[in-house]
Amino acid sequence: MAAEPPGGGGAHALPFGGQVLVLWLAEAELRLRRTALGGGRFGGGSSGAFGLRGRRRDAAIVCCGCAAHAATGVVLPCVLLRRRKRSEALEYLLLAVHASNRFELSCQFELDYELKEDVRLLGGPTVLWRHADRLFYISPGTGTVRSPPVQLSSVVWAGEIEGEGTVVLGVRTARLQEDEAEDGLSASDRAIWGTEFFGYAIEAQKMLASTCFMPHAYSRVVSSVHVCKSEMLKKQLRTSVVAVTHKNQLIWFQDGHPKGVCELPYEKPWSIKTAVTSGNHLLFIVSFASGNVCVVRSENLQVASKWQKVKSVLVDDFVGCGTDQLLLLFKDDSSTDLLSTFKITDLGKVNYESGINYKDDVPAAEGLQENGLLTIQALEKRLQAGLSSVRELQQHLGLKKRVLIESCRALIDLVEERSHILPAAKKEGLVSLWDDVENPPHSLSKEASSTSKVPDHFIEKLWQRVVGESLVVGVKVTESFSLSLSDVSLSLVVDQDFSSISPIIECRNKIIKLNKAFSALSVSSCQIEPPPKKMKLDLHSKNDLKNQVHKKCSKINLEGAKTVTAVTSLSPLLAFHCVCCVVLLHAKKQKHQNDGLQKSKKITLLCGKVLLSLEDISDGKYSVKMLRDNSYCTGSMEDILAVLAASMRFSFQIQSSDFTLTSVNSWLLGEMECTPFKECHDYMFCHKAGNVYSTVFNWTLKSPFEGVLTLFCRSLTVLFQCLHSLTKVLPPSCDVKLLKSGSKDVLTEQLALALEKEMLTSRTSLSSKESKAENSLIRQNEPGKKISDAPVTSLLDSEDKVQQFRMKLQNEREESVLNMNQTMNGTLYQEMALKLAEAQLSSDMIVWRLNKS
Repeated sequence: MAAEPPGGGGAHALPFGGQVLVLWLAEAELRLRRTALGGGRFGGGSSGAFGLRGRRRDAAIVCCGCAAHAATGVVLPCVLLRRRKRSEALEYLLLAVHASNRFELSCQFELDYELKEDVRLLGGPTVLWRHADRLFYISPGTGTVRSPPVQLSSVVWAGEIEGEGTVVLGVRTARLQEDEAEDGLSASDRAIWGTEFFGYAIEAQKMLASTCFMPHAYSRVVSSVHVCKSEMLKKQLRTSVVAVTHKNQLIWFQDGHPKGVCELPYEKPWSIKTAVTSGNHLLFIVSFASGNVCVVRSENLQVASKWQKVKSVLVDDFVGCGTDQLLLLFKDDSSTDLLSTFKITDLGKVNYESGINYKDDVPAAEGLQENGLLTIQALEKRLQAGLSSVRELQQHLGLKKRVLIESCRALIDLVEERSHILPAAKKEGLVSLWDDVENPPHSLSKEASSTSKVPDHFIEKLWQRVVGESLVVGVKVTESFSLSLSDVSLSLVVDQDFSSISPIIECRNKIIKLNKAFSALSVSSCQIEPPPKKMKLDLHSKNDLKNQVHKKCSKINLEGAKTVTAVTSLSPLLAFHCVCCVVLLHAKKQKHQNDGLQKSKKITLLCGKVLLSLEDISDGKYSVKMLRDNSYCTGSMEDILAVLAASMRFSFQIQSSDFTLTSVNSWLLGEMECTPFKECHDYMFCHKAGNVYSTVFNWTLKSPFEGVLTLFCRSLTVLFQCLHSLTKVLPPSCDVKLLKSGSKDVLTEQLALALEKEMLTSRTSLSSKESKAENSLIRQNEPGKKISDAPVTSLLDSEDKVQQFRMKLQNEREESVLNMNQTMNGTLYQEMALKLAEAQLSSDMIVWRLNKS
């Protein structure tokens, strides 16, 4: 193997990672030598070789460059070789060079002609070339040579564009008969210029609007193009392009419009490169056919420097300062070494020339090593600071988790009437927001003890069912206990033994009431409020804004037993194989006062525990069982309630002016294969196979021409399927309307009760204030404080007595005015305003729901 590469055109220099790779052919091998700058010269480095079959004169290096591999994304040096086979066919080898100097064959192909025109190495790696006004390419992904259906006379640029992949910009003869709407170029314009630009995306196999790069008028004079920037903005390609022309000009285009021109110092420019030097300066490097090179600054489009007799110019970070420099390799007939005469510069602080010893200069090798060490130390400190922030965040999240778990344990102990000792705040690194008081205030202790006064027979039954992907937990409440529908909810809390998961389970609540006629009514426990009123009042209060407004409303809800259900997703719980959950019921117990108003007290009850295991679910222990028994559907009451709770509820008002609605009931019993529940005759279960199976219907006729159809279905898809089937049997004149907020009769009655409560609240507040003023006047006019009963004439027999009488009368008048205009302290006013706002918010909410129904 030769110790040094030959000079002249046989050797190729390729910049990569701050090094210069020299490639040349010697004997029957392709040889490689890596060199790096040190002591004012390129030397050292490793070497490698790739064996070739045949003679040296039958092989040649076509081109070399750096390309990213599609499989790994790693950028590697690549070299394209040509060798002649015995059959006179030309074989081409595309080789990739690894860090160990090992050559890897990326692809291999044969041609009957020699590659000379517009040969490019692109990502993949891909070899792209032009021959006979056709475009060809091959890569490891294609395996064979492919040719897009385009004609072109030259390739001015090829590279990657975001969103489009590999794109080729070329020049072709103007197509006078072709209509390109995106270019907006008329046939006369093409005839004038004779040629036109075009862009072609290889992967997408589509033409691009070439005018976003530059106008067609420049197609006859442009020799090389470099796309500096490209991005897709609002579905439009935005570009920044620089081009050199046969007119010895450099032109900068922005989004297809020329922004500046620079006159070049030499003739026949044929290629252009870019470099980003220190200070983020963008330089345009133009090479000429005569071997000359010039550099143009982008900020002013002025020639900054120029050189002659240059063999090649390379761009990379050769000195290790983090930005680009130019490596100019000059022609030297006295030396066979390709790197014997060179110059490195960034047109700034970095300037190196061959033949000068830079051993003691800075930045030399020692200075660069020192800079690198300082950079590494700074990066290590940033990494340590980042790790510290991550550790602090992990500790904070762990503390939050412990606080939540401890709060749930305290809640469970409170419900089960067990004492709970909270850990000290200082132990967790927290600051207590409460004063350390041994004896809590009377109001708090009284409220905490309210749980023990609830009757034991309040909870009648606790059950659980699995419906599809949901777990339904139900608590049946006794009929005798006074609770309103909107104030009851369930919470599922994971038992303390499962501290590795979130203690509180997200669930949605529903209340199912069964009246004495066994008719089910499903109502959400969290009623929808009108959006403008949701934040009407945000004060800390012991009274909830969703209280029922009158004792008459409570009587309506107490006609039958109620079942409160909680529905949650089943799959997260099954991940732990076996989970135990504590069921808590939250409600308000209402007490009627003498003034007709209700006073509510919040209570929390422990209903029991439910155990959920994967084995029980697999055995179908908690599955819903709905079977046909003659003309009825058999199923326990819990099964019926579970299906209703896990379903979505929709009510539709159906009216017909010309025909009766008997077809609806026939549709339910026939087409939908429904049978009524044995426990609830008004509700029918759908046994039809398919998505509609397990849908529950309720059809209530108000008159032969009007009725309400209520559906309990699993999803909106099932709802649409049912409605689609229903429309086929309804009379054409039917009017179907979705009822969003329930029956108008019930809402009207609720509105009357709410307005009555609002009136009583306002009257009570004002009457209490008036009674205080009257009592004050009575106290001031007591017998001991009245004016003497002596005759008025005896009080007016002297001037002094008249004056005294006048003063007393004036004082009594002022006191009377003051009593009638008493001020009110803030606490009393806040209490009165809160009560009045509660009543008004309740009535406003019902009015909104009434308007929506």
